[in-house]
Amino acid sequence: MKSKTIGFIGLGLMGAAMVSRLQDQGYKLAVLANRSREAVDKAVTRGAVECSTARELAENSQVVMLCMDKSTSVEARLRGEDGLIAGLQTGTVVVDFGTSLPTSTRELGAEIAAAGGTMLDGPLGRTPAHALEGQLNIMCSGDKACYDDMLPLLQELGENVFHLGELGTGHTIKLLNNFFGMTSAAAMSEAFALCDRVGVDREQLYNVVAAGPNHSMMMDFVKAYAVDSDPTKLAFSLNNASKDVGYYTELANSVGVSSVMGAATHSMLKGAVDIGQGDKMVAELVDVLNMKN
Repeated sequence: MKSKTIGFIGLGLMGAAMVSRLQDQGYKLAVLANRSREAVDKAVTRGAVECSTARELAENSQVVMLCMDKSTSVEARLRGEDGLIAGLQTGTVVVDFGTSLPTSTRELGAEIAAAGGTMLDGPLGRTPAHALEGQLNIMCSGDKACYDDMLPLLQELGENVFHLGELGTGHTIKLLNNFFGMTSAAAMSEAFALCDRVGVDREQLYNVVAAGPNHSMMMDFVKAYAVDSDPTKLAFSLNNASKDVGYYTELANSVGVSSVMGAATHSMLKGAVDIGQGDKMVAELVDVLNMKN
């Protein structure tokens, strides 16, 4: 694998950490700027080659990884005259590590296959700090033989790497996972915010809840900010959280299910985005709730 060039699109918080990890392990990288000039410059300083279009990146890569914010962004990078598919080499593997709509993933997978490549979806669990240490959870799906070939590379990035079934299954499970996680974070944030209104110390609440069956890593992430003023333990923006839970409700609606809890969580997260707080981290939701009340 280290003889191949890995093309990487999407050097945000998570993507930049993944690129850093791959460079630490000695892989050759080609990168494409999206929003974060600083992350691209850092990667180039360490030896990555910067490409000007997704097509150019595909023409110079044997594996392409994407870690982008939403399905429409992935579609825009893959399609069109300067898109990834237009420059795809036969045998190239494309891995979408972002959180995308499963229907979009399957459509793109068919287009990539028609161009001679193979697509895997591999959405991620855990945080950029875990990415730097190669300790992500990777929820991969797609062609099993391709997955088996890619597994050593995926294990450079992930401590727990799952093959979950046919293409799109990883993104489906990620949406279910993020619905559960963001609902937990929203509930804990509301409880901490209400502490302030009823005169209860936040840490006292945490100590009681942490001693019982509701204790979780997500709860600890929220507590890290609400009690200890450290928002970095959960480096995941409210913009992304709102998008993911919105995708979850779309998924539920597509099979005729009306998600009461999904709608409530999405309403809280979208409300934070709507008042201009979308760039804050999820754990900072407690401040947003106090701001709104």
